[in-house]
Amino acid sequence: MVNSTPTPTPVPALRPAPHRRPATVDVLVTGATGLVGNNVVRMLVSRGESVRAFVRSRQAAERCLAGLPVETIEGALEDHEGVQAAVDGARIVIHAAAMVHCGWRHEDEMAAANVDGTRIVSAAARRAGARFVHVSSVDAIGLRADGVPADEETPPGGMPECPYVVTKRGAEGAVHDEIARGLDAVIVNPVYMLGPWDWKPSSGRMLLEVGAGKGLFAPPGGNDFVDVRDVAGGILAAVTRGQLGRRYILGGHSMSYLDAWRVFARIAGRMQPLGTAPRGIVRMAGLAGDLASLFTARELPVNSAATRMSMLPHNFSYRRAQAELGYAFRSLDETVADAWEWFVTRGYAKAVRGREVMAR
Repeated sequence: MVNSTPTPTPVPALRPAPHRRPATVDVLVTGATGLVGNNVVRMLVSRGESVRAFVRSRQAAERCLAGLPVETIEGALEDHEGVQAAVDGARIVIHAAAMVHCGWRHEDEMAAANVDGTRIVSAAARRAGARFVHVSSVDAIGLRADGVPADEETPPGGMPECPYVVTKRGAEGAVHDEIARGLDAVIVNPVYMLGPWDWKPSSGRMLLEVGAGKGLFAPPGGNDFVDVRDVAGGILAAVTRGQLGRRYILGGHSMSYLDAWRVFARIAGRMQPLGTAPRGIVRMAGLAGDLASLFTARELPVNSAATRMSMLPHNFSYRRAQAELGYAFRSLDETVADAWEWFVTRGYAKAVRGREVMAR
């Protein structure tokens, strides 16, 4: 059971091991402008660690990392030499960069970013002698047919074999290939994350939709919801406590989408969802999205891969991370309230007049 009172994951200081040569920077973070990477960078900076951020866009970095004492290097994951130059001198590499899209398109782009990019970064970390933490996803793990929460040893299966699922699984394979060559690495698998510093925004779009009054009928499945700041703490705990080659699920509150949306609506001051959408209608919506996407340059967010995922009992056990990393997470109310406030104060959403946000 998780305490209702927030209990941050205890993380030892990241100090150089005595057998390593002096490092010019404590940690390199890829994907530093994304939800996970940005929160990891901020946590590292708050603890006095020196940080280098490898970013695709300097313009995005100037926005997302403004005011932080962080060295930024602009580059692309496919640039072997650029990646190696960014990694060299770092004692720890946290690889949070990835392409995320739940649908059937962009297979080649996602394979290049998620699989090839991970292979290039992990190989560079091996050559540099750095400790490597790969930020994967629970979507790289299978679901159990009996409905029991899956764990790190659950074999693939039970999810739509869309490019995101396939490439996140392939990325883990690339890490294990480098482990066989001598890489010191650990893998973390976060669940559905919410929280501040979601610049894109990414998974916070669900909260924004409900907060905009569009959450009348929730999907019929469920998910595990967690604060991205607790995931960041789990990632840093994996740096010092994670065992070589081991996966750690960074889990959260196991809830139906209906129950989660009720929390979203209450905190955003919106009307409560009317209920759960019938599965048949959800399936039809996904197929209609596939058909409509044939006539668009970009795949619509409502498609059969996304709707199939939304009907699953997407639940995972975090017992290993709890036992070996000291992983814990705060209440969902606090997470949603902080995420909503961040979106409102930065103009992503509008507060409902006459309604106060109640975090607890």
